Amino acid sequence: MKLAEFEIQTNKKIARDVFEMTLCGNTEDITVPGSFVNVKLDGFFLRRPISVCDVQDGVLTLIYKTVGGGTEQMSTYPAGKRLSLLTGLGNGFDVSLSGENPLLVAGGVGAPPMYLLAKRLIGQGKTVSVALGFNSVKDVFLADRLERLGAAVGIATVDGSMGKKGFVTDILPQSYSYFYACGPEPMLRAVYRATAGEGELSFEERMGCGFGACMGCTCKTLAGNKRICKDGPVLKKSEVIF
Repeated sequence: MKLAEFEIQTNKKIARDVFEMTLCGNTEDITVPGSFVNVKLDGFFLRRPISVCDVQDGVLTLIYKTVGGGTEQMSTYPAGKRLSLLTGLGNGFDVSLSGENPLLVAGGVGAPPMYLLAKRLIGQGKTVSVALGFNSVKDVFLADRLERLGAAVGIATVDGSMGKKGFVTDILPQSYSYFYACGPEPMLRAVYRATAGEGELSFEERMGCGFGACMGCTCKTLAGNKRICKDGPVLKKSEVIF
């Protein structure tokens, strides 16, 4: 974990209520797909946890949804503004377990960490499939970029305005070596039931400190209570109690 100052390069809207921010700073502690950073926002006591979408050559990419006052304010920040970030938080995904044809499953703003994960897996020569679920075509993002990486991308929308009408579990392939999933808990529960074999689930939880001190994001597992911010956010399917 490192406390570092970053400078905003860009901050733009890419889908309904979804923004992409790129920042320049010390990214040496951001090494694992599925990790997150904690962002200090003006006038707010608690930092905001944001998953890492990409990191390359000292440039950090964050994609976030405006869901309250903090992220609404964050969406107005201009290029050149400097932000305090805690970096290198969370355990991230284990790419060594992927096998040859891993499946990546994401719902809504669970999609951003899948970009860096797909990038790493494809870089290792894996054949990557990605299933993305959104409410509407207005909410879709990252699909084209994942395709440019070389992933096979499927899309499901609840209203049928893009891809298959339904939920992300309706477009899961029959065959895959291992799965990685990120999204809201109802989606993770559905993926848990719909998938065969082992995989990893990345949980979206409200976090106070972001590094395990406050115990505010504790959840029950077969191995006892685990803190999503410190012991997670990624947990093995076999240890999750659903």
